[in-house]
Amino acid sequence: MTSDSKLNGADIRAKLDHPVVDADGHMIEGNFAVLDFVKQVGGTKLAERYENSLRPDQPGRQRGAIWIGNSGTATLDRATAMLPKLFHSRLDEAGIDFAVVYGTIALSVLAIDDDELRPVVYRAMNMLYADMFQGLSDRMTPVALIPMHTPEEAIAELEFAVGELGLKAIVMNCMIRRPVPEVVEKAPELARHTMAPYSPAIDVGDAYDPVWAKCVELGVAPSCHNGFRGRGSTHGSLSNYVFNSLGSFGQGSDYFCRSLLFGGVPARFPSLKFAFLEGGTSWAAQLYNNLFEYWEKRNLEALRDTLDPAALDLDLMADMFEKYGNEYLTPERIRDWPHHGDAAGSPTGLKPEDIDDFTPAGINGPEDIRDIFLNNFYFGSEADDRMTSVGFDTRLNEFGIKLKAILGSDIGHWDVPDMTKVMVEAHEMVDDGFITEEDFRAFTFGNVVEMHAGMNPDFFKNTVIEDEVEKFKSESASLAAE
Repeated sequence: MTSDSKLNGADIRAKLDHPVVDADGHMIEGNFAVLDFVKQVGGTKLAERYENSLRPDQPGRQRGAIWIGNSGTATLDRATAMLPKLFHSRLDEAGIDFAVVYGTIALSVLAIDDDELRPVVYRAMNMLYADMFQGLSDRMTPVALIPMHTPEEAIAELEFAVGELGLKAIVMNCMIRRPVPEVVEKAPELARHTMAPYSPAIDVGDAYDPVWAKCVELGVAPSCHNGFRGRGSTHGSLSNYVFNSLGSFGQGSDYFCRSLLFGGVPARFPSLKFAFLEGGTSWAAQLYNNLFEYWEKRNLEALRDTLDPAALDLDLMADMFEKYGNEYLTPERIRDWPHHGDAAGSPTGLKPEDIDDFTPAGINGPEDIRDIFLNNFYFGSEADDRMTSVGFDTRLNEFGIKLKAILGSDIGHWDVPDMTKVMVEAHEMVDDGFITEEDFRAFTFGNVVEMHAGMNPDFFKNTVIEDEVEKFKSESASLAAE
């Protein structure tokens, strides 16, 4: 889609009868400022260690996005991303009423695996954000960083960033990389070459339940802003940034979304809302609809009726081998083969309950899948991504639902060469007939308000859109009561 060069964000906003909330704008932290706060929190030596980690010549470092955040030649836009007060003053030009602002260096901080350095840098970043955004809360709020390597780390930073600093939005490292334990034990100098991702939402039992409970208590919606890149990923080129970037946030979001779903987190914490950012909505639509295909064939009843090896008619199998086999495909061999029920070699002693992936996750019917996507999941989509419209297509989506897409402007990064054109690009989905004005209202206002205010009713209190938010909440409550 190409934007009308004569229009800007203010023009689009003037046509709307609702505010615009940017669910994922970006600031660019100056490394010099970050280092000041790291030194304040952890001292000179840790600040030097962190500074050394930023050097571009680190072994195995991928090529980054050259000139990220410069917004082409627009020096004013670059300064805007670095100076929250300037950002605040230019929101009207962009056609945005309120912005939830994520860091840029923050995205690399999420990947820190140094156990001593990590909590210091996270703490420093959150202190920096709270300081830089003072006095701007009527139209902007920064996003706190929450480490997830251990539940204890996460809870400590939640209590500090939200409880003490008063930050209202959070982003977590939802794809934690750790080395293979056997390599750490036998050849620790090689451990960094064996980093593999794991999720805090699946295969960890209830270890992170205190973290999810703390999020509910503090009224914050966890957001995922992880890209699947680097060694051991499908986005691991050392030379080609675009190759690595394409689809990486979608894969990172898909990973965390599946982890939450099959880890049973939404089932245990039904009021907790999650945002998956910058990956768009098309991956979510595919995941959502594919889940019903899997459910149809792999729910517990289907496992018993159609896939249980114990139900095989071995007499019929032997008869077929007798008629259509040969000297090595014989009735005797199929009868004696211990894994005849599974081509992959699983033992036949397993019961359907042993391989049921849905019930342990709290999914007892297709309606549960629908309700989780409707009530718990929100999908950050950029203005120029026309595939966002798939999420609103009730003809495609099971149960005829609309997925909860939320606008992420990505202002401050290379893919927004002019911050005043974001809303123009976003509205082209309406202009081109892909979504309706009602969908656009949900995309740019209703869904993100529902997410944040659903966790914290006071999220938008004392902001310029407080009255509109209260009106929206009242309308939503009336519709729910009907």
